[in-house]
Amino acid sequence: MARAKADLPPPQAIHALADGAGRLAVRVTPGAREEAAAIVAGKLHLKVRARPTDGEANEAVLKLLAKCLCLPTSRLRMLRGATGRDKQFQISE
Repeated sequence: MARAKADLPPPQAIHALADGAGRLAVRVTPGAREEAAAIVAGKLHLKVRARPTDGEANEAVLKLLAKCLCLPTSRLRMLRGATGRDKQFQISE
């Protein structure tokens, strides 16, 4: 049985969360049952299936964020939070 596709917030709503310099704060839940994205209290929350071992969860977060923003992963860069749940990404123009 195929999994249902995740409901993603509109890209414009996610872009609106970024500051003037293009920095976006993200809260991550690794090891979730399904991938999901939601805006909660003015912050983007991402759930990824990958476990936080050998950077697998960070890679999954990067891919899901790129999918949410309809951007290639090359336009995103993690600024901080490589080992924590709270991360900050730079969205390049």
